[in-house]
Amino acid sequence: MGQAHTAEWLAVGIRQDLDSLKKWQSMTYLGVGRKSNPTDYNPLDKSSILVLNQEFYYRLHKHWQSSFAVSYRRQDEYADRYPYEHEDPAFEQEFRAYGRFSYVLENARFKFVPTFRQEFRKFYTPTFTREAESFQLRSRVRLQLTLNLDAAKVHRLIISSEQLFSASKLSAPSQWTGLAYHESRFVGYYSLAPKSLPFIFDVGYMANRLGTTSPSYVHYIALDVIWKNPFGHRTTQRTHVGNLE
Repeated sequence: MGQAHTAEWLAVGIRQDLDSLKKWQSMTYLGVGRKSNPTDYNPLDKSSILVLNQEFYYRLHKHWQSSFAVSYRRQDEYADRYPYEHEDPAFEQEFRAYGRFSYVLENARFKFVPTFRQEFRKFYTPTFTREAESFQLRSRVRLQLTLNLDAAKVHRLIISSEQLFSASKLSAPSQWTGLAYHESRFVGYYSLAPKSLPFIFDVGYMANRLGTTSPSYVHYIALDVIWKNPFGHRTTQRTHVGNLE
């Protein structure tokens, strides 16, 4: 969501098994975010982002999982100086396509998932003209550990570390920037999946480290709500394909 002190993220999603063998899954979610000014700590101060995302997961093997997704994002743009009002234009539009490839190592107590994610990001102004940054190739490397707090897997802790690298195609001058590290995301979630309800509730915190030589941090609070299998294929087994963002 860019520069801020604090931010909040709320997402609601539908996770649907697409076959009885659970090799294919669909995840659809709508998310919204708000953030503080650089001079205060109110995470509800300013609107920040709207996200609509569709992802399909395929379990290749017991230990291997892949996915592909498309996404639309509308992100507010603010001036860097007080009083931090909207820029002109006030927001940027983004269309994103990405794929993931994950190795899954799990037993009754934990699940460890290293993931590589490659993104193609295309940017537009509100009137669908080209931005100064025309498009971007971004690579994300994540290590995620899920700890089951009970035998029924109703309560879980999820922690992860993710590093992001990108290269951009600029419109003027027309050139590529070099591939470079830009940010890290350190995340902790508590996940609750009541047996009596077809929902998963994830409540968490993320520290977003921006920059390299003089890094800044944005502190996020987040809530994800996932509705499991509203269109059938419901079982008592709980699976978790990862937090929404």
